[in-house]
Amino acid sequence: MATFSVSKNTVDLAIDPLILCKLCLSELPLVDMYELVDCKCLFCEMCMKQYLSVMITEGLVGDLTCPDAQCKKQGKLNIEEIEHLVDRQTFQRFQRLHFQREVDLDPNRTFCPEIGCETVCHVCSSQSHAGGGAAAPTSIPVQCPTCGLQFCSVCKTKWHAPKSCDEVVASGSIEEFGIPFHNSDDAKIKRCPVCHVPIERNDGCAQMMCKRCKHVFCWYCLQSLDDDFLLRHYDKGPCKNKLGHSRASVIWHRTQVVGIFAGFGVLLLVASPFLLLAAPCILCCKCKICRCCDEEEGDGFSN
Repeated sequence: MATFSVSKNTVDLAIDPLILCKLCLSELPLVDMYELVDCKCLFCEMCMKQYLSVMITEGLVGDLTCPDAQCKKQGKLNIEEIEHLVDRQTFQRFQRLHFQREVDLDPNRTFCPEIGCETVCHVCSSQSHAGGGAAAPTSIPVQCPTCGLQFCSVCKTKWHAPKSCDEVVASGSIEEFGIPFHNSDDAKIKRCPVCHVPIERNDGCAQMMCKRCKHVFCWYCLQSLDDDFLLRHYDKGPCKNKLGHSRASVIWHRTQVVGIFAGFGVLLLVASPFLLLAAPCILCCKCKICRCCDEEEGDGFSN
């Protein structure tokens, strides 16, 4: 696209550069492109609208990131960007699904299972299932403040004490029989110990990550591995040597983790003398700037 401008006796030719959209592979001018706030990637606005509409329609509101698979930052789209790019009805669906996801991932909140109620109920945090080490969730009664229903915090059925959740599920009809909440070690399908979503394991190691809530746990005993960077859980106890990797690969993994922390420590140790030397200069510059600002304010008041 060219633009001609005549001034005096000269003619200027300006050519707007065309930018390639990585989604539709079309070359468009900059005015038709949309720049993501987080990662600064450029896509045509029509492709971004279609991308968000498909993701929200499919219910994938937790994965609204840069559509470029090779984006190093994997920038996330904020709410203002989503509202700008989609229509009102799609944005309302996004808000509803986003709120449902927040409640589902919050161990202290849950929806009332009564049909037509949909009240957000509070789950006592002191008695709720522990996400930081407990192998199995603990069911407690929850009282809905709207309809008055008392239900189980784990299986979402009417409060069934002293029966367990598995006993209640097994006592139903065959059509209603679901995945047990306490499964055997060699089971192919288990529930995440935090959000209770069913997870199927076909092959691979025993260190599992829930795609929904990002909780890391042991497949056999459901013990939390969020803070176990060295995977020492598989060195002792009933899950010893059940990780699914060779001893050499485990040692290599631990060496890498220790090397990363040691590298940060050495970098901080090397940089600390330079930071101490630069601190007076930084303070002097700040003081000088503050003094100049005070002098300008003083001149303004005197005038």
